[in-house]
Amino acid sequence: MQISKKRLNQNLKNQIYKLLYQVITDIQNPNEARVLLESFLSKNELEVIARRLGIAYFLDKGKSYTNIKDNLAVSSTTVAAVAKDMKTKKGFKVALGKIRAEEWADKWTKRIGKVFKKK
Repeated sequence: MQISKKRLNQNLKNQIYKLLYQVITDIQNPNEARVLLESFLSKNELEVIARRLGIAYFLDKGKSYTNIKDNLAVSSTTVAAVAKDMKTKKGFKVALGKIRAEEWADKWTKRIGKVFKKK
């Protein structure tokens, strides 16, 4: 999809962005997120977003550019661009914080589960 060169009324633009942000905020689970994203984004758009998040995730885990480039089939330039964006764009910090919190919760749920299974 291409964006029209015609300017959108700023008030209308603000309204539809607010709708978008609210819909994203109201997502209840990963399946709802998948359905929403697959409905509104092309396969390529979704792939680009997923790979960028994957790059950020693996950079956060300390993986090398080469490892990321080879495993996610992206260029070094793309990895470098995401690394730069991670320093300047707050969304990466938010996303990675949510991922870390989820991983921490999963880890402790398993540990606690093992303790109670022993009894």
